[in-house]
Amino acid sequence: MADNMSLKQLPLTLIVAATSKNGIGKNGALPWPMLKKEMAYFARVTKRVPMPTDTGSVQSDAWKQSNLEGARRNVVIMGRKTWDSIPPKFRPLKDRTNVVISSQDRSRLDGVPDDVVVASDISAGLQSLEQRVKEGKALPVGRAFIIGGAGIYKAAMELPQTASVLLTRVRRDYECDTFFPENLGNASSAWQQRSHEELKAFVGEDLSGEPLTEGQGDAETSYEFQLYERT
Repeated sequence: MADNMSLKQLPLTLIVAATSKNGIGKNGALPWPMLKKEMAYFARVTKRVPMPTDTGSVQSDAWKQSNLEGARRNVVIMGRKTWDSIPPKFRPLKDRTNVVISSQDRSRLDGVPDDVVVASDISAGLQSLEQRVKEGKALPVGRAFIIGGAGIYKAAMELPQTASVLLTRVRRDYECDTFFPENLGNASSAWQQRSHEELKAFVGEDLSGEPLTEGQGDAETSYEFQLYERT
């Protein structure tokens, strides 16, 4: 993030797993069996802070990386129901600044730590976080990820600074009661899929171009990682 950029203009990335029919949840939980490799991908990508490069000097880039490592932190922005769905021992999500969007005041939420930002909408959350960074109460921001649920995804898609969607396309249909609000890749969609090479560059790791499979028998589930950007 540029030092002079307001966090309210920070590019936002949605990260979501969805079935071919855009199902993302059932009864407040994921509709498919636990996908450990997919969850590990989510953790790696949302923790990984991009490092500035291309200064023209390998030594300069290495110096920047060593000095910025741990000096910035990515942000994960979620709705209250998503916060509640995370097992208490895993929240706030580690090594990331957590922002919870809720219509309720933080005093009415169950046990939200002081280092978690609570706000009424995404822009207010980013504004509150910016103030914390200026006061030295939070680390400067790397990337910002919207991690759910459906209402927060929908609100984010309507913001002009939302630029990218990291989609895990689950290649099996599960019964769902919650859906992602956009049919990504549809001919009429403003969001189009990028190449596998662009995906790898965006997330900063070497990913297989083949679908991954986890589980066995009735629980076997295949999925693939994709990147969409606003056209």
